[in-house]
Amino acid sequence: MDRKRAVEIIKDEKGSTRGPSDKGYGLPPWLFQHNDLTHALEQADPVSQHTLTNTLNYIHFVEGYLLVRLKHPRYDESILLRAYPEPCLGKELTCSWVDPTVDVYKYRFQHIVIDDGQSMILVPSEEVKLGDGSFRVVLPEKSFAVGKRQARRYPCREVSAELDQSGFLARGRLLNYNPFGFCIRVKASGPSSFHWFNPEELSVVYLTGEHQILFSGSCRCIRYRDMGEEKELVLSPTDQQMHRFGRKQIRNPRQRLVPSPNLVFMHPFLKKQIQLEVVDICTSGFSVEEKMDEGILMQGMIIPELKIKFAGATSVTCSAQVIYRREENENSVKCGLGILDMDIADYSRLTHILSTALDPNAYVCCEVDMGELWEFFFDTGFIYPTKYRLIQSHKEAFKKTYEKLYQDNPEIAKHFTYQRNGRIYGHIAMVRAYKRAWMIHHHAARAMESKRAGFIVLKQIMHYLNDMHRLPSAKMDYVMSYFRPENKFPDRVFGGFARSLNNPGGCSLDLFAYLPYTGLSLGTQLPESWTLRKSTRPDLWELNTFYNHHSGGLLLKAMGLSHDQAEDGETIEEVYERLGFFRKQEVYSLCRENELTAVLIVNRSDLGFNLSELLNGIKVLAISQESLPWNILSTAIARLTRAYDMERIPVLFYPLQYVKAEKIPYEKSYFSWVLNVRYGDQYMKYMQKRFRITYKAT
Repeated sequence: MDRKRAVEIIKDEKGSTRGPSDKGYGLPPWLFQHNDLTHALEQADPVSQHTLTNTLNYIHFVEGYLLVRLKHPRYDESILLRAYPEPCLGKELTCSWVDPTVDVYKYRFQHIVIDDGQSMILVPSEEVKLGDGSFRVVLPEKSFAVGKRQARRYPCREVSAELDQSGFLARGRLLNYNPFGFCIRVKASGPSSFHWFNPEELSVVYLTGEHQILFSGSCRCIRYRDMGEEKELVLSPTDQQMHRFGRKQIRNPRQRLVPSPNLVFMHPFLKKQIQLEVVDICTSGFSVEEKMDEGILMQGMIIPELKIKFAGATSVTCSAQVIYRREENENSVKCGLGILDMDIADYSRLTHILSTALDPNAYVCCEVDMGELWEFFFDTGFIYPTKYRLIQSHKEAFKKTYEKLYQDNPEIAKHFTYQRNGRIYGHIAMVRAYKRAWMIHHHAARAMESKRAGFIVLKQIMHYLNDMHRLPSAKMDYVMSYFRPENKFPDRVFGGFARSLNNPGGCSLDLFAYLPYTGLSLGTQLPESWTLRKSTRPDLWELNTFYNHHSGGLLLKAMGLSHDQAEDGETIEEVYERLGFFRKQEVYSLCRENELTAVLIVNRSDLGFNLSELLNGIKVLAISQESLPWNILSTAIARLTRAYDMERIPVLFYPLQYVKAEKIPYEKSYFSWVLNVRYGDQYMKYMQKRFRITYKAT
């Protein structure tokens, strides 16, 4: 049948498309208007009988349906009925009605309509035999693909929809979508009424699946269809580009890897597996390209689980969100996706892949030859005689701890090395010291031709932290480190930034006196007027008041001792225990007749987590310095050292003025440096300016 005949079949049509079985499907109204359809058919692409047959068999294979348009001969009205096609092996097609109760004998057959997501295929036929439960048609030599969309539309499954407009609330489900918008069917919720809904105003739409938000955003209503109590709304997101995270002046470099990684994920709307090729990637996200008319990524859409597969079968898993869609040319679109969360082990693996692509000698959290590591620590002077004196009696325990840290690569410890042919030239590490704080330590380097290995590993860890802190799995609000004031390198790298920022709420420095305690007064008892007990909430409030007055810094928040911090999720002790390690923090108050004079923070861990044992010692904060005699404080410390299986227990005192006033013979001093990770971009800018460290791909 030719185009002219196809038009004559629907002659004098008014465009009405209502009917008892027109559920879940919205055809464009213009499709049945005579003048527009005449023009559409003249411009339509022909569909051969062979192609049509394959399409019909595919619909049968996936248990889909097609639409049949029937016209009432007296009232000049049309209805659309759904029908299931049987396998099509020749020129004849048999279909069964989805709703067999409709009296089809009252109507005249018009044509079959197949929506392939991108265009409508109109299948006219004059040889039709209607039945009660089925019908049979002879397929024409040509059918017509009309109404081609800007992008393919996809039917959706098992996605709930909620629309909120200034107090009006409607709930329902997502019917279909394409990258430019989506269609939902909703019903007014509770006391709300659709009389309150203004289609000219913006609405906020939430799409959810399996208790996970898949999309939320401001949308404009494009089309509105009344279906009684329920309404069908076609909506389009208004934002052209999201800003998921705060803008950074310094970002980790995006790289084009060869061969390109692939993304593999279950589409949250379609519930089918998708595979896309990555264009470029960094630790915060990646981009892909799609064909303009076959896109599947809608801006704002969240993908709960996505695998990034690299050559060699290595893969990492993350959750991601489509941040932007940007037209590259008339045929393609570039889509940017931001990583929302990722397991720390996967993040380390991703960082290692990207680091070695920039520099093959840079290693992130990889297995290390333990003999080479110990030789490196001694050769660089990192383990100097005084430090070795602290650990030598427990060296076997140290070795076992380090084997677990560097071979098993647990989520609580990360290390960065610069190596060539197995020889270590630079090293830095960090450990999750507290629930929301990670501690940088063990920074050492030795000469390597013209390379500054110490700066290279420092740059590695900054790259790592630059995006890691945004991952909920990282449990990171603070980064901390300890260093001696006379050590010029860390004083410039860490201390220099704190002084430059001049904001202890962003980066703080606290000076502690260090005294390794030998427990000489273990048998001494406190006088009757003095008590040593577990700290209470009021004690922590007073501790915070004292610290804020003297410092205003971040140390107590980093240690989880801020009196207003909420307790949720795993404790740091539970995390370590789950991984086969030991970690414990207890807080004690030294009081004189109920007056708080000092707080003693007892930290314990496996030997060797920190070679200076700063996670295996006691911090003393002298609150009432004038009424705290050294002999009383010394006795209290001695009672707490019983928990340690060590000859010399590191004790840190704050403030330093108390130690000097009491003439306590401390051995050395340490700065406690704490950075709020929200100031990480400013820290990287400082490092770039101060040391000319660049962050771009070379």
